[in-house]
Amino acid sequence: MGPRSGAQEGNDPMIYKFRSKVAADVIFMPPAAEQLLRLLGKEPSPSGIFQKADLPAAIDRLQAAVAHDELEFARLQQEAEAAGEAPPRRAGVTLKQRAWPLLDMMQASWRADTDVVWSA
Repeated sequence: MGPRSGAQEGNDPMIYKFRSKVAADVIFMPPAAEQLLRLLGKEPSPSGIFQKADLPAAIDRLQAAVAHDELEFARLQQEAEAAGEAPPRRAGVTLKQRAWPLLDMMQASWRADTDVVWSA
């Protein structure tokens, strides 16, 4: 058999692609997608759907996870400063940064009364 999706079979990394009729595709590597899916109450799988009726709860859940992450980091910074230590710094992409494109897609999909699907 020939190449698959423009890459040699076995050499292309698996990605998760989230799709909606009203937004550009959002693409994540597996660790990021699986983290977000778990935060959204879904078990990572090769494909799935957030039905339009479920989007408000999913949006709330993701926003709450981001808020919790931000508060926890602020707490760690305050503790370090109170102990006279250098405050910790974020390494890499924050949950807020990672979740933003998916959250934006979910909000647009909810307003347009359409589903969000994913595939790996």
